[in-house]
Amino acid sequence: MFGADKGTPNPLDGKKLAIGIVQARFNEGITDALFNACHAELLALGVQEKNITHVKVPGALEVPVALQALAERDDFDALIALGCIIRGETYHFELVANESGSAVSRLALDYQVPIANAILTTENLEQAVARQEDKGRDAARVAIEMAHLLEDIG
Repeated sequence: MFGADKGTPNPLDGKKLAIGIVQARFNEGITDALFNACHAELLALGVQEKNITHVKVPGALEVPVALQALAERDDFDALIALGCIIRGETYHFELVANESGSAVSRLALDYQVPIANAILTTENLEQAVARQEDKGRDAARVAIEMAHLLEDIG
């Protein structure tokens, strides 16, 4: 993924957007870094602090229910999911990764709200650390870009 050609997005302007962020606490060192990078990028792109709602949940499996609660409020132009799932020795990794990812995608479709999914799924801690800041910034950019895209389409 490093060095991937992400294309050239339209200029990003978050000045008028309201963004909701749901952060899993599990692997909190990683998810705090994801949040810090995401939050800083949102502010750099013009999202006002007062228009950013940040909630924490225990883990990646709880992220979708909090996203759903935010989506039901209909106050947000986009949502962001932050978490970190690191492979262990059991099937639990696949269960958590698959179920959380599927639920996040389903919510975006059901509520027609963009959700930037930055729930990392890595083989080890080193991979998570290597991705935490880039993926946090990417999530902010995706949320803003998709909020504007859906506004333009609608």
